[in-house]
Amino acid sequence: MKKEKKNSEKKKSYGLLLAGTLLLVVGIILALVTYNTSYRASVETGDAISALKTQINTVKGGTAEGDLDALNAEVSSLSDKKLSQERPYSYSLTLVFFAVLLTGKGICNAVIGVYKSNNRSVRQLAMAGLLAALCYIGFAFLKIDIPVGPEKTAFHFGNVFCVLAALLLGGYWGGLAGAVGMTIGDLTTAYVTSAPKTFLLKLCIGLIVGLVAHKLFKLSRDHSAKYVTGVTIAASVCSMAFNIVADPLAGYFYKTYLLGVPQDISSALAKVAALTTSVNAVVAVFTSTIIYLALRPALRKAGLFPEV
Repeated sequence: MKKEKKNSEKKKSYGLLLAGTLLLVVGIILALVTYNTSYRASVETGDAISALKTQINTVKGGTAEGDLDALNAEVSSLSDKKLSQERPYSYSLTLVFFAVLLTGKGICNAVIGVYKSNNRSVRQLAMAGLLAALCYIGFAFLKIDIPVGPEKTAFHFGNVFCVLAALLLGGYWGGLAGAVGMTIGDLTTAYVTSAPKTFLLKLCIGLIVGLVAHKLFKLSRDHSAKYVTGVTIAASVCSMAFNIVADPLAGYFYKTYLLGVPQDISSALAKVAALTTSVNAVVAVFTSTIIYLALRPALRKAGLFPEV
């Protein structure tokens, strides 16, 4: 009876589908325009930076004369210019990826229907916002940059909170929290061109954690500590194993075919990313497990433990 009553509260909705479709069209148009304008200009600026760095190396090596301070200042200025030129295209691609997600969810709402909003969904939204902020902090402030030619990768703690979000909220809300938080981290730092790729991969991390922990093993507030520990580690390992493979691979194709980065640089970035992603994965598995196990009793005692 309860299930029938719950199903009767479902209502088909088409608003999200219309919004997602509209955003997708706008995003594709903006991506095409910005790629052929500001992003192409950023590639030329990148070539100028590479030439200056070559000149700096010759001056340092004593094979040429020049003012190192002036050359470094010019590189810094051009780097800021390149970053500002890259932003419009990166924003457009991020909008396209986000619109695809909205459109997919909109199709589900139109075909299957959606439940009316309740206190539980409001609480999930609030917790998702908090965890998205933690994902942003974990990446934007708790990281070590690794330069690779004109690009860079990083050791960071963002994945810790991506996994934690999905353990607490389930794959959908947790994946969104990780995707939004980490994408904002990219868009507001020098990693702006990686934002669209980040949105997709972090969403997948959350969905995998949610699938393993909450769909396969049915993790709940009533399970024993031993069971919870095993499931938490299993879900974290599965998601990070995916990320270790997908991040360098997706990064290579994304940078080569969507950003136009030369294949040798994309290949070098993929190799370094494989190392940094592996380290980040190990950190994420251990740290997210420890934090989740510590949070469970506190959330249960406070009556805030989310039911997924």
